[in-house]
Amino acid sequence: MSTETLEKAKSNLPVKGFLDLKDIDIPQGEDLVKAILQLKEEKNAVILAHYYQPGEIQDIADFLGDSLQLARQAKDTDADMIVFCGVHFMAEAAKILNPTKKVVLPDTMAGCSLADGCSGEGLRKMREQHPNALIATYINCNAETKAESDIIVTSSNAETVIEALPTDRPIIFAPDKNLGRYLSKKTGRDMILWDGSCIVHEAFSMERIAQQLADNPDAKMIAHPESEEAVLKLAHFIGSTSALLNFVEKDDCQKFIIATEEGILHEMRKRAPHKELIPALVFDESCNCSECFYMKRNTMEKLYLCMKYELPEILIEEELRLRALKPIEAMLDLSKSIK
Repeated sequence: MSTETLEKAKSNLPVKGFLDLKDIDIPQGEDLVKAILQLKEEKNAVILAHYYQPGEIQDIADFLGDSLQLARQAKDTDADMIVFCGVHFMAEAAKILNPTKKVVLPDTMAGCSLADGCSGEGLRKMREQHPNALIATYINCNAETKAESDIIVTSSNAETVIEALPTDRPIIFAPDKNLGRYLSKKTGRDMILWDGSCIVHEAFSMERIAQQLADNPDAKMIAHPESEEAVLKLAHFIGSTSALLNFVEKDDCQKFIIATEEGILHEMRKRAPHKELIPALVFDESCNCSECFYMKRNTMEKLYLCMKYELPEILIEEELRLRALKPIEAMLDLSKSIK
């Protein structure tokens, strides 16, 4: 490959989101796995992957987890390079926690509807309208939004964090109104909700799921709290990504209807191979599961190129990083008791 080709691919990163190198021979199959593992060793890299990533990426990761688990791993790693297989805000959080380490993401266009729909400017305006309020922001947001927050939450620790906040101050919760509504009911705290939602978890069809439950009376339905309230009312169990995994693994039931992103089924099948797992149905009858196309932008080929050329790299201005770090550290301190 010529230097000119590589430089052109680098210049196209803001548009493409990944190194588009069509004339390079990328190993395939087991050879690709071996090549990635070799690069990991050569560069003292660690691969972090979310449960919603493609199965082959989950299989090669050093650490697999939800947002809280991955934030902890990112903070504690001694690797020189963090390769984050997830979406942009997750890799950005890793860089916030590790300013001296190189953080790369296979495809920077792996975004999030929640993060895209909530801005730091918008939160500043809400604070002006409610000057005594504390801003608790879901981790699914960009660095600018985090920087305007008092504390960050994940679906794993949100209830713990909200209950720990002073009761004499109102709470602004952003950007997921469904999670915020669920937390308000669980904690009894009134909250001012940002009008945002996850396009994946809002795709579930209450009518089709109700029919699934009728057709499978021996099944339990489990759901992520980002789902709409009507769907949550049908669920036997509601929890974070890691909580859903643990429930399927440990509960006596042998059949489950799963209302969250379908990538979680890969790890669920490993932990409970003898149980029947049924993806909850969505409105689109041409698709029988809910898939995040952002999460699936990352591929093994992009992962290989990302590690080989150490691009795309996540960079954050220091002043912004320090402001965004404060609410993340506040979250991690309050979450020490959560496994």
